[in-house]
Amino acid sequence: MAAGSNPLSHVVQHPIKTVPADIGPLTPNGEITVMSDQIAMILGAGLLLIVFLPPLFRRNNDPSMEGMVPTGFANLIETICQYLRKEVAEPALGPYTDRFIKYIWSVFFFILTMNLLGLIPLPAVTQLVGRLPIGGTATSNIWVTGTLAITTLLMMVVNGLRIGGKDFLAHLCPGPLWLAPILVPVELLGMLAKTFALAVRLFANMVAGHTLLAVLMGFILSAGAAAGAAVGFAVAVPVVLGSVAITMLEIFVAFLQAFIFTFLTTLFIGMSIVFHHDEEHHEEAHV
Repeated sequence: MAAGSNPLSHVVQHPIKTVPADIGPLTPNGEITVMSDQIAMILGAGLLLIVFLPPLFRRNNDPSMEGMVPTGFANLIETICQYLRKEVAEPALGPYTDRFIKYIWSVFFFILTMNLLGLIPLPAVTQLVGRLPIGGTATSNIWVTGTLAITTLLMMVVNGLRIGGKDFLAHLCPGPLWLAPILVPVELLGMLAKTFALAVRLFANMVAGHTLLAVLMGFILSAGAAAGAAVGFAVAVPVVLGSVAITMLEIFVAFLQAFIFTFLTTLFIGMSIVFHHDEEHHEEAHV
């Protein structure tokens, strides 16, 4: 099937290696995908971060002040890290910022790398060399975004119990104790709704942009096949210009969605471990 005939072929997973398995609803086709184009992109994103990020944070042996100041790409990365720490993590996490900032940074750069790798037209190249469908956007898979969201849910629950303890459990019933049968299920559903929103927001935005690009490029092939090369070329000019504009928008969306996921993750974790701010504000107002 041609790429232009099915726009979703650019965002769906293409298995490379599968093994038979039966885990009920999790394996409707009776098999588990152990390697696919999107799994390869996840591994590639992790490998790129492991290889390229650590050297950027190593200081050279120059003891002067100039030698301690990062330059070039390292300066950009440090600026992003500093912004996430001061403007995102500290307002939500307060005294627990240092404990969770490494996780916050990891989430942002991991999602950003997967989003940006999805903009590279790797399938067109890899299918010519070995015909392996390696490429695509891993964050356009709901299982990937769902796993990231579930990781955030675990961070909320585990650290809420470990740090907040009784305060976290009391937070599940913010009203009178006799309303607990109603309030506790509502709070638990709220936590699940936060997880669902994290997964769907990232998934839907990445799918929408790539599908729109595929549809626009499909116009060129359809026009050329139906009315000849001249009409196809006439259609190609505005379509290519529109595709370039949408690609620029996709780059912005890649950064934006990584930031939104990171911001909401930080906010949700902060809501699960920081409980004393309202009491302090109440005491200050009383004084």
